[in-house]
Amino acid sequence: MLESVGSLTGSPWIYAIVAVSVLCDVFLPVLPSGVLVITAATAAAAGTGAATGEVPHGVPDLLALTLSAATASVLGDLVAYRLAWRGGDRLDRAIARSRRLSTAQERLGGALGRSSGGLLVIIARFAPAGRSVVSFAAGTAHRRVREFLPWSALAGFAWAAYSVALGYFGAHWLGAGWMSTLVSLLALVGAGFVAAYVMRRPAPVTQEA
Repeated sequence: MLESVGSLTGSPWIYAIVAVSVLCDVFLPVLPSGVLVITAATAAAAGTGAATGEVPHGVPDLLALTLSAATASVLGDLVAYRLAWRGGDRLDRAIARSRRLSTAQERLGGALGRSSGGLLVIIARFAPAGRSVVSFAAGTAHRRVREFLPWSALAGFAWAAYSVALGYFGAHWLGAGWMSTLVSLLALVGAGFVAAYVMRRPAPVTQEA
């Protein structure tokens, strides 16, 4: 896969491919958007001067790669959020049949209204399919966009920056080969397992005075 992505690094199309993959994986979590971002960052590191740090022509710019992935993440979240908002009774019934979605909806109902509650949105961005669950649950719960959007933007940027950093630094430390890509992917998967564990923990019970 590194060789396949490497052949695209000399073209601006790499940003479009990354953006489309990240945007669509809110509906198709099986899309390897994280793999693509890490591999593109690894290819960028391979073409960057190790001594000077200069980025030659035809090598992806890491900031542009991060921003394209983060922007696509937010746009995908908003599309899922709006679709769920307008989903009506049919979507409500579908979510009610899903324990995962209904639990997320219940937790978001109170979490997004608190100053620190939106951290759930950031954590969910790293969990497998967590982004999809949170975006649909927020829309179905009819949370206000100003409660959801800032956290979605922070989540998208944190995920994109983490993925790009894994690919870039992994290539510089281990060499731009399959080993560095594998280690970076394992680090991304590990973060996903931690995020999934945190999301599965029951929400703290608050007692009213």
